[in-house]
Amino acid sequence: MMYYMVEIALPEAPDAQFFQLIPDQKAHVDQLMEEGTIRQYALSHDRTRLWVVTLASNEQEVWEILATFPMITYMKPALTPLMFADSVASLLPSFSLN
Repeated sequence: MMYYMVEIALPEAPDAQFFQLIPDQKAHVDQLMEEGTIRQYALSHDRTRLWVVTLASNEQEVWEILATFPMITYMKPALTPLMFADSVASLLPSFSLN
């Protein structure tokens, strides 16, 4: 498995359909994050760029993941394979209530 950084260009002047898809997109991304498929998800302040760090076997699998995004028709993604993707969360042990 490898990490991939996906940089996504979003429309500067989105239409009404774009905004209607936001709740579905958020729910889908939340599910992929719970599964561990998406590790990080960030949106630029001007809302024209989105960054996704995902874990996949190969680039084809990343494209297949992106194809499931409800907003994919509005996105222009570019992939970059990463050597690693560290974050504070990955350095802390998981907390368990058990």
